[in-house]
Amino acid sequence: MNRLPGVVTAIQSAGQVALADVEVRGGAMSALLMESDAEAGRLKPGAPVLVLFQEAEVSLAKHLAGLISLRNRLGTRIKQVDKGGVLTRVALDYHGHEIVSIITTRSAERLQLAAGDEVEALIKANEVTLVAREASSGLSIGNRSS
Repeated sequence: MNRLPGVVTAIQSAGQVALADVEVRGGAMSALLMESDAEAGRLKPGAPVLVLFQEAEVSLAKHLAGLISLRNRLGTRIKQVDKGGVLTRVALDYHGHEIVSIITTRSAERLQLAAGDEVEALIKANEVTLVAREASSGLSIGNRSS
């Protein structure tokens, strides 16, 4: 599980759905929350959170140009590439925090990924979970929809 520290900067709610914007290491991420926690006041601007997302939910792009619908685009540098027969683990550096992506080895070879390459890590907002940082019990603020 990837974990990045962040601070909520804004919440936009409509019914049982909310979109939370989070400042993460000088960048911005968004999480689509499928519960009413934000409306109930559990999630407010200024709240410290952990931004969580699965390794298999991190797509990679090289030389990406133009607009896309993915809300979370993180500029990273590849630290390490571990190729397997079917899957490849790619360790990325995002402002001193490690992010891991698990992609197919075919995709890694097509992109010609190597340590030192600059790539964008792409994560859909509905694949991001926010957890209150001070909650030792792991209290979830929002959850993913599948």
